[in-house]
Amino acid sequence: MKFRIGNGFDAHQFKPGEKLILGGVEIPHHSGMEAHSDGDVVLHALCDSILGALAKGDIGQHFPDNSEKFAGIDSRILLRQVYQIMADENYVIGNVDITIIAQTPKLATYIEGMCEIIAEDLQVNKSAISVKATTTEKMGFTGREEGIAVMSSVLLNSKN
Repeated sequence: MKFRIGNGFDAHQFKPGEKLILGGVEIPHHSGMEAHSDGDVVLHALCDSILGALAKGDIGQHFPDNSEKFAGIDSRILLRQVYQIMADENYVIGNVDITIIAQTPKLATYIEGMCEIIAEDLQVNKSAISVKATTTEKMGFTGREEGIAVMSSVLLNSKN
């Protein structure tokens, strides 16, 4: 197969007193994410989209949330491991498109940093990475400021 497309989705609820890390960027906020790892919902959705494109399951299969090995782990480490799985299958990133759904915090000033980090970890030019943020106009759990959801799509290209 020359091209493969994958989709990923993840959502976490807010947990007061935790650091908020999205796309590898620490963002000032009164709450972080409730999670076994560092709760980087952006990178979790991205990992799932890459694994899905490869038909290799999901992030929970590779990094179980009941394993102490992954307790509090930096999600960039997980993304780099998923990158290695992709590289071992002879694929490279064509492009990534990520949508963050959050009423709060406002994310516009952090998007560029997220793109840089993701591009670095996936060893691709930053022009192949799109991250955007939207709200649900105060509807649903994200609108009530209970948490954050993320959708990710990826196109993989065969190196062969």
